Amino acid sequence: MQDTLSQTFSALADPTRRAMLARLSQGEANVSDLAKPFLKEMSLPAVTKHLKVLERAGLVTKTREAQWRPCRLNGDALKDASDWMEQYRAFWEESFDRLDAYLKTVTAKKSKKGKGYGPKK
Repeated sequence: MQDTLSQTFSALADPTRRAMLARLSQGEANVSDLAKPFLKEMSLPAVTKHLKVLERAGLVTKTREAQWRPCRLNGDALKDASDWMEQYRAFWEESFDRLDAYLKTVTAKKSKKGKGYGPKK
């Protein structure tokens, strides 16, 4: 069994599922509405499988109201992924800041060495 973070990234790896999440970010939608943009390229059962992957990853919540099955975006799983990535963003930002500071010192040293009183003969 995969951990929740792995399930989230696995679910986000597919462009169809990302498109579904983008649609749900605009508000609740039923399964039929979510499937419409994809039905030329895939069957309804295939779309349903994508939805199940999103549900297992905790990215989407599907409820049942009579015949209607509204789906909602669950931001908690996305927040967990974002929090995990944040630590790496901070690491790289600090690394780039240190590199920038180092390059400034190297450039400053070179410019001081290069300031002579004309060409040497």
